[in-house]
Formats: sequence, structure tokens, C-alpha cells
Amino acid sequence: MALFHYCFLVALALAVLPSKTLSQNDTVPCPLDFSVLRQLIESSDRPKMDVTTQCQYISQGLRLVQSYYLRLNGSFVPPLNSSESCWSDYQSLIDDFSPGFNIRSSCGFQTEWIAEGCMNITTRAQFEAIFPNRTLDDAVSNCNQSLQNASPCASCITSLSSLQASYLTGPSVSNLSDCTAYPLIYAAAFANVHGPTDKGTVQCLFSLGSTSSSSKSNRRKVVILGVLIAVGCLLLIGGVCFLWLNMKKKKRKREQGRDIAVIELGSNSRLDSISESTTLVRFKFDEIKKATKNFSRDSIIGRGGYGNVYKGILTDGSEVALKRFKNCSAAGDATFAHEVEVIASVRHVNLVALRGYCTATTPFEGHQRIIVCDLMKNGSLHDHLFGSFEKKMSWPLRQMIALGTARGLAYLHYGAQPGIIHRDIKASNILLDERFEAKVADFGLAKFTPEGMTHMSTRVAGTMGYVAPEYALYGQLTERSDVYSFGVVLLELLSGKKALMASDDSQPALVTDWAWSLVRKGRTLDVIEAGMPELGAPEVVEKYVLVAVLCSHPQLYARPTMDQVVKMLETDLSVPSIPERPISLVADIDDIERSASSSGSGQLSSSTGYQPYTFESDRPKTPI
Repeated sequence: MALFHYCFLVALALAVLPSKTLSQNDTVPCPLDFSVLRQLIESSDRPKMDVTTQCQYISQGLRLVQSYYLRLNGSFVPPLNSSESCWSDYQSLIDDFSPGFNIRSSCGFQTEWIAEGCMNITTRAQFEAIFPNRTLDDAVSNCNQSLQNASPCASCITSLSSLQASYLTGPSVSNLSDCTAYPLIYAAAFANVHGPTDKGTVQCLFSLGSTSSSSKSNRRKVVILGVLIAVGCLLLIGGVCFLWLNMKKKKRKREQGRDIAVIELGSNSRLDSISESTTLVRFKFDEIKKATKNFSRDSIIGRGGYGNVYKGILTDGSEVALKRFKNCSAAGDATFAHEVEVIASVRHVNLVALRGYCTATTPFEGHQRIIVCDLMKNGSLHDHLFGSFEKKMSWPLRQMIALGTARGLAYLHYGAQPGIIHRDIKASNILLDERFEAKVADFGLAKFTPEGMTHMSTRVAGTMGYVAPEYALYGQLTERSDVYSFGVVLLELLSGKKALMASDDSQPALVTDWAWSLVRKGRTLDVIEAGMPELGAPEVVEKYVLVAVLCSHPQLYARPTMDQVVKMLETDLSVPSIPERPISLVADIDDIERSASSSGSGQLSSSTGYQPYTFESDRPKTPI
């Protein structure tokens, strides 16, 4: 009995001790199994990394180990008093592959971070309790398959992104166990039947891809190829030096003869090959200066981050638009050549046509890179929607612009070979000719899509408010990223509101969320701008709004292709059911509570004389 009382008192004393003292003085062995990560590192050829990349790799590796631990023990993090031993175990693993790299001091990781958890969520049960009904199961269902291929991976990642807004309602813990990674850790542990250590799961959810063993057998070939390339580079450098000396000599002669000191560059083989295979004109810099009245301010018709657009008149009397790039250098010629190559490779009535280009270097104005296109006399769609024009555009005009833009994008995706993803569809890049025919313009960010590739992972580019969620969050680019941007532009065209609106409390709001809320309540026609002249039939107008809402759906695979969009807009093809949307990433707690309590769509006014549109969740289920 005395022994029992003694044990009870000891347990009571330990219970009231501060956790910090316990973690510091009573360190226990680490329960995390880092051997799963060792096997992955040993089977891969990791390139040399800088400190930042190394720390990211270490962070992702820990998430993989946490997922494996969660699968076995139901906990995201180990006990707090195992923090020091867990870091020591992880450091021992890293020492075998990167000697001398100290995880905590090099990456700034604090000892207790490894066991802190996120927002008081440390176990599986606590994480699952956050989500009502089957919300979590539905979100992770797309991850229950092999994730080694691009399409299943993109579907899984897109589904998981909808979970973050549901529980990131307070400040998160900024450490290795960051809150945004919890859906990934959970999905790898329980949603995927192959488990967190499966090759596809590791590559998709933790970005820890391993290279195949065949790469080792090809090293000799790579070395030989590298030697050949080095020899080629030396020969190229010698040739460039010879040309440079020759040009310098000619320049000296020109200066001595007081000749015009302008070098019309001709060494860009990429541009030369484009000119030979097309009807592009290579303009001289003097021609450009004459056409724009020496780049007069009065000739400026547009401005952007790239530079200015000038109106010009060529010697044959034709009017053109000249896009002059600023801050140019010889090193940036690849970017310039890329835009010329993209525009030169396409020909369509709804795409801006390229006349030619100019590359030159002057002693006073430096490197000059200029693109010459047909002049669009009615400016851009942005000018007419949000500019100084007082007269509102009529419905027939907006309908024609919407259809023309859709046709131009459909050609880029499926008519051009290879296909092209524009990446910067917005109202200011939709130009209008003298008949208000829409022309898609500005291909500076465009990407060619190799045949058979479902998506590309690339640096995020574009304009805020128009960028698709999966591209903004994960850098995953597909043709449907353009479809999302088109949906935003179509909503701007129909409503007269900008992509990013200012709400009553001066907070930014997305036009996509605003339109969705109206359509969901059965007030589809309220999306249309008030006072629009010559408004069309209600069923046609409603169809355009529904197409815009479907195109701007945050879920990638809910969006139609641009071919399907064109068919819906120009034929009697009906709009498919619109899936429910996840809660907006910019929603606050009040929006989330309203979304959770709302149900059913409202009814359109009976005066319209047609059956109101119903949503996927509202339609009766057909028995199987």
C-alpha cells in the first residue's frame, strides 16, 4: 500500500511539472522512423543544392516521415520530450549524405518545432473532427489511386487545396509542421492505398522524386556529350570574338566617317530562321523611328510592364501598333525571340497578326527590341469596360467579343501545332479592331505544350484575379488555366465589374465568388450589368453567365475545354451541371458559416418564361 502511495505521488509531481522542463530534462528516444527517408535518398541521385533548396528538401522529407508515423500511430507529431532525440536522428541521417550541414543552425529550425503541431491539432482524430460530415472523405477521394502520372496527381492536389480554407481560420504555427501541409500528410497516410512511401505518392505529395537507375548507366554518354558541347562552345566563342572585333573595326570606321552609329543586329539565328519560314518583315530602326515620329509621346496608345505601345504609319501608308520593350539587353534576346516565334506560328481571325520585328543597338538608346503588329483601332476590351468610354457596350457587341475570344483561345489550344497556353488572358489583352472583332494579344508569357503532356510545373506568371487556383498555389499549368482566365474575362464583360472588386468593407473580393453567390441563389440575370443596351433573350443571357461561372470554377476538372465553350456559346448545346464549389480561399469565418448552413438554389423570376437552371447537388439522383 505504501508503495502505491509513493508511485501516485511521483506521478502527480511529474504531471504538474512544466512541459518545458520535462522536454529538456527527460528526453526519450525518437519514435519517428527515418529509415523510410534513408531508403529514398539512397535510391536517388540528388543534385548539388544550395542552402535554401537543401532546407526545403529536409522539410519535405520530414513531412514524409510524419505521414508514415501518422499512418502507424494516429499522430502527426512525436511527443514534445522526444524533440531533441528526433533532431539528432535526423541529423545523423543527413550527415551520411551532406557532411557538415547542420539542420537547425543552417535552416533556422527550432528544436521544439518538430513536435509542436499546428493550431492544437496533433492527432488524426483532432484533424478529422474539424470537417463536417463527409467533407474530408470527398476531398481526399481523388488521392486514392496511383499518383505517379500527372493527371491523377493534379486531381489529388486540386482536391486537397479546398481543405485549407476550411481550417486555416487562425494563426498557424510557422514551423516544419506547417498547417498547409496537413492535408498532404493526411492524404498520404490514409487516403492513398499505396501508403506514403509509394513512389508516386512521394513524387506527387512531397516533391521528393527519385531518378531511375538508367540515369547512372548513361553518365558516360553525358560526359562525352559534355566534352563535345564544351569544344563547340570554344569554337563558338572564337567565332563571336572574331565577329566582335570585326564589328568594332567597322564601327570605328563609321565614327571616323561620321556615319549613323546604329547596328542592325543579325546574329540571332532563332529570329533568322523564323523570318525565313514566314512572311515577317525585319524592319530597320530608322523605319521604326520615322513611323512613330521618333517615339513621340503623342504616339503612345498603351502602356504595360514590358514597355509602351506606339501607333505608327509605315512608308506604304498602313497603320500599325509597335510594342517597344524596355530595359532590354543582349541576354534577354531569348525572351524576345520566344514571343516573336509564338505570334509568327499562329494565324487566326481572332489572334493579333504579326507584321514584323526590329532588333538594333544604338549608342544613345541602347538595345532596341520592337514587335510590329496590325493596329487595333478600337483599343482593348479593358478600355471599353473600365476606361473613359461613357457609352455602355450593347449585348450583341459583348456576345460577339465573347465568342471571338473563345474561338481564338480554342485555336491556340487545339488548332496550333504544338498547342499554346497563353497564361495572361485578361481584358487588356483582348484587342478590338474597327468592326469590334476580338483579337487575343500579348504572347510574352505563352508556353508551347509538348504533345501528350497533361500539365506543366512552371513559375507562376500572370495577373492577380485572373490566375487559376491550381496554377497560383502549385504552379501546375494546363489549358484549363486559360479557361479559368477566360471565365473571369467573360464575367467582367457581362457584369461590367473588375476581376478584383472592392467590397463594402474595402476588402478585395473576386468577381467569380460574387457571380457564383448570385447564380447559386437563382439570381443569374442579376450578374448582368444594369442598363446594358439591346439586352438579349433571357435564356441566352443566362447561358452566357452559366458558362462564365463554369469556366471560372476553382476545381480544374470541373471546367470545360475551350472547344466545348465555343460549342456551348454558338450552338444549342446546354450547359452541364455545375459542381459545388469549395469555400473561397479569401473567405472569412462568417462566409464559411453561411456556406455551411446554406442549401438549395433559388428560383428565377417566373416572368422570364423558362425553366430555371439547377445545380448538380439539386438534381434528383437517378437509381442505378
